[in-house]
Amino acid sequence: MSKKKRQREENFNSLSGNRLKEYYSSDNKDNKYNIDPGTFPYTRGIHKNMYRGKLWTMRQFSGFSTPEKTNERYKYLLKNGQTGLSVAYDMPTLMGYDPDHELSSGEVGVCGVNVASLEDMEILFKGIDLENISVSQTINGPAIILFAFYVALAKKNGIDIRKLRGTLQNDALKEYIAQKEFIFPPTPSVKLVVDVIEFCSENMPFYNPVSVSGYHIREAGSTAAQELAFTLNSGFTYIEACLERGLKIDDFAHRLSFFFNSHMDFFEEIGKYRAARRIWANKLKNDYGAKNENSLKLKFHTQTAGCSLTAQQPENNIIRTAYEAMSAVLGGTNSLHTNSLDETLALPSEKAAKIALRTQQILAYETGVPNVADPLGGSWYVEEITDRIESEANKYFKAIKNLGGTITAIEDGYFQKKIAESASVYQESVDSKDRIIVGLNDFVEEDEKLEIEILKISQEAQDVQEKSMMESDLGLFDLSVPVRKDDDSQRISLGCSLPPESRLVSIIGSIGLPVGGSVSDMNDIRGMEIKLGIESLSVTSDGLFTFKNPLLPGQQLEFEVSRNPVHQDCELVSSGETTALVTYENRNLDLVCIDKESNDLYAELAH
Repeated sequence: MSKKKRQREENFNSLSGNRLKEYYSSDNKDNKYNIDPGTFPYTRGIHKNMYRGKLWTMRQFSGFSTPEKTNERYKYLLKNGQTGLSVAYDMPTLMGYDPDHELSSGEVGVCGVNVASLEDMEILFKGIDLENISVSQTINGPAIILFAFYVALAKKNGIDIRKLRGTLQNDALKEYIAQKEFIFPPTPSVKLVVDVIEFCSENMPFYNPVSVSGYHIREAGSTAAQELAFTLNSGFTYIEACLERGLKIDDFAHRLSFFFNSHMDFFEEIGKYRAARRIWANKLKNDYGAKNENSLKLKFHTQTAGCSLTAQQPENNIIRTAYEAMSAVLGGTNSLHTNSLDETLALPSEKAAKIALRTQQILAYETGVPNVADPLGGSWYVEEITDRIESEANKYFKAIKNLGGTITAIEDGYFQKKIAESASVYQESVDSKDRIIVGLNDFVEEDEKLEIEILKISQEAQDVQEKSMMESDLGLFDLSVPVRKDDDSQRISLGCSLPPESRLVSIIGSIGLPVGGSVSDMNDIRGMEIKLGIESLSVTSDGLFTFKNPLLPGQQLEFEVSRNPVHQDCELVSSGETTALVTYENRNLDLVCIDKESNDLYAELAH
């Protein structure tokens, strides 16, 4: 006896009481579009009954201020019917800086939640059932660190990590293509992604170790076809790196997921999602030899387009989001975030976040849209769009291959150039009013008054997180701890994680030559920035450096390490000690980089 298929309801009827089929297709069996949902190449959806079995996960992207405040927001959203969590981190966390770092000033908690320790992660998810709640984390450069926090949190609470469900964005390549929040160069970044994929394939079978993101590519100004092509290409790059590592395709491919934008061209977006599934299935089967059916099924999260929202007449954004959400559902998304009406102005207020969630719930329970799998399948228009986007994507794949692959294309600026060209065309159409944006370039309200609540992040968030970093189990650190002296070079640095208050020194010219020197002991491939007067210079490795402009005899300019390597302090050393005044001779500006010590050492010094 066959197992009865799971359905949300016994019968599905229209509002007028008419019985609905599971899906609809042509009577012409020779029609090339006459493919059932849940059937290779999954153009019409990865499940035969789609949302009749299970609705998409309602996963609102949220995070602000401190872990405590964000934890409150998560519980609020879950209480109101949200079915999954999605963590938005602030800029310091995204870039791998602690809240007490000088570059974090003014940014802590502003565009997401600040997490800098396991303790922060514990507070963030306090009272939340991680065994039964799927958690997505939007983090890329430091993804492996935040992921380690999450795994440690689960183990500390006695949770079997093999049961954890969720997604780590962890898509380093899209940072070079679109978002620009990268920490390491492309090649080692890909290695870190593969490290996480390998770990999860062995230890966390229900966790998605990477969500390959097209969302930010579209937000940067790409077309729908570019978003699709560049995103899938990154996915193929990760696959090939995994295969080079020795992993087997069916051991990990089924856990790769994707993240797409849902923009305002309703039918084009639907065609994009359908084409994505088709391309992925064919590529995995024919080029990579995947045998597991789940490896062939592309799973993706969708977020409505942030770039479609307007600061003018922000209530209109509710309507835009609703249409974009419907497009994502008709396209077969597996989970969905609906933007809040106020996101062009600030992080979502509690009320705005609830309206965004209610938009999904009304779509799910009142419209009847989820009750039929791929209801637009067979539409000549939708099928033509699907075919066109697939064809355009294949042309981009070919162009990237001809350039030498993804890394070479990034280094050559190929992706950035194509996106910039598309963004320019779009902006010109808006400026000329060939494309109307209601409230922005037409139907404008003069002297419009803003009448919505705005969420403001106070300095309190930074103060709280800085205090949390300073007051840990290791004790309070301050600048009164003894200095540490290196026996070999006699250089000095504070025995504390805080940087010196000033790295400015004055350089006095003596012989009229370009100013130069050397760097030693730098261990961060991202390098550092140094500055002489108004001239800046990027230094990415040990060895010699030279500024372009000469320093004339008697001329005095300020020299500064304007950006240190991560986890290091680099200081100018002359005559065996750090000085505030250097008479420049020939290449005698010697910079030494000192690792910031572990917390254990700091604690030892402090006590």
